[in-house]
Amino acid sequence: RRLQMESSFAHMGLDGRLLQAITELGWAKPTLIQEKAIPLALEGKDLLARARTGSGKTAAYAIPLIQHLLQLKMSPSVMEQAVRGLVLVPTKELGQQVLQMIRQLTAYCSRDVRVADVSGQVDMSAQRPILMEKPDVVVGTPSRVLAHLQGHSLRLRHSLEMLVLDEADLLFSFGFEEDLKNLLCHFPKIYQSFLMSATFSEEVQALKELVLHNPVTLKLQESQLPEAAQLCQYQIRCAAEEDKFLLLYALLKLGLVQGKAILFVSAVERSYRLKLFLEQFSIPACVLNAELPVQSRCHIISQFNRGFYDYIVATDEQVLAEPTARAKRKKGAKAEKGKDPEYGVARGIDFQNVATVINFDPPPSVESYIHRAGRTARADNPGTALTFVTHPECPLLAEIEEALAGESTEPVLRPYQFQMEEVEGLRYRCRDAMRSVTKQAIKEARLREIKEELLNSEKLKVRVRPLLLQGVNPTALRGLLPGAHRRAGCSEVSLGIALSLGWGVGAWPHMG
Repeated sequence: RRLQMESSFAHMGLDGRLLQAITELGWAKPTLIQEKAIPLALEGKDLLARARTGSGKTAAYAIPLIQHLLQLKMSPSVMEQAVRGLVLVPTKELGQQVLQMIRQLTAYCSRDVRVADVSGQVDMSAQRPILMEKPDVVVGTPSRVLAHLQGHSLRLRHSLEMLVLDEADLLFSFGFEEDLKNLLCHFPKIYQSFLMSATFSEEVQALKELVLHNPVTLKLQESQLPEAAQLCQYQIRCAAEEDKFLLLYALLKLGLVQGKAILFVSAVERSYRLKLFLEQFSIPACVLNAELPVQSRCHIISQFNRGFYDYIVATDEQVLAEPTARAKRKKGAKAEKGKDPEYGVARGIDFQNVATVINFDPPPSVESYIHRAGRTARADNPGTALTFVTHPECPLLAEIEEALAGESTEPVLRPYQFQMEEVEGLRYRCRDAMRSVTKQAIKEARLREIKEELLNSEKLKVRVRPLLLQGVNPTALRGLLPGAHRRAGCSEVSLGIALSLGWGVGAWPHMG
């Protein structure tokens, strides 16, 4: 396998240290996007590349970026340390993923190529010392990178050589249009650019005009999802809302879902309802949503990848909103209460070894379905996507089916066959569990989560931790806040405490 890998990548003329890191990652051969993009990037060409989720887009730009930096470091002319690579991402979670990928690829040249991620919402003052050391590559969201440029802790005008826009179609959709235009004022006139995207939307065409110069367009001829032999897709018709809970319980109890699974729901409240429902049957699951601080979300993803949880319940309201609605968010507009505007799950996040994606609530669009289902059957691994649908949701399912089937007469989302007589015996237990999950129980679960985050906070340890350990309700902590936050609802109290101590929304430290 090692010889096969080396013969596949070696012809690209990569540095030996980079090849060694690729060997350790176990990559037997380049993926299609890597095979096409890396040689062109090494020639210095601008690239506009479309490839489906899970196709290896991150490495397709990270490898030539690292190779270029290594060649510069070996140049006989003495060059001062500077930031020469910039990777812009739409979400903080994707920023963490890109950081980890570059660190893995620079495992044998970490002294020569240093990378920093500034996408997380920690205090900018804490990031300035890192940027003052001038890492070779900076990863971040457009808003945070722009803030550092305007604060003079980051300078790119005379040093930037390579720019990457990852998940480019989301950058405009997340309201970063003005930030991106302002960023261009801080760049030199000449630099190499890569736009990596899962779709070629109007937003991507607009970005192409802004940052690319005579680009090579890679529009790979591959299906948006893996073939049926690799990804099995099913629909599960439910007569009523109760049947969704019943059939999910049956799938898990009867062992019909094996391995790790992501359960997508439509709203935060639904995620806690489903989590508490599963807990009634001693089925542990964790919740990932936009109300959690970025450190906690990354920690949960890490635990899921390491096998601490088999089931993760995810909401993805920002990504799954309609593109026009997302684009209407003006610069400086406030996100929905308690929500992190740079949160995203369906796209960009590397959940590892996911065997099954369960759309407990169907996605609101075909694009959303593709990106949810793209969390499984990655690389050469098999996977399954199950979509629960009630009668009112059938028109949406038909739209998804039509888009995926194309000209084929064979159904893509096949009916999942249940032996309902076996399932009916579980209904009474299911109803009891559903009755136990009241609105009050959901509220208390969310408060417990807030309390845990406050307890884990280093900054609140002295002022708040003793009170919480004495059993004080988090809502009673309004007295610690400025007047505006004292009038906030309970879910805003924790955010208000964070803000009053100088943190950004969603930036509470997670010590796990």
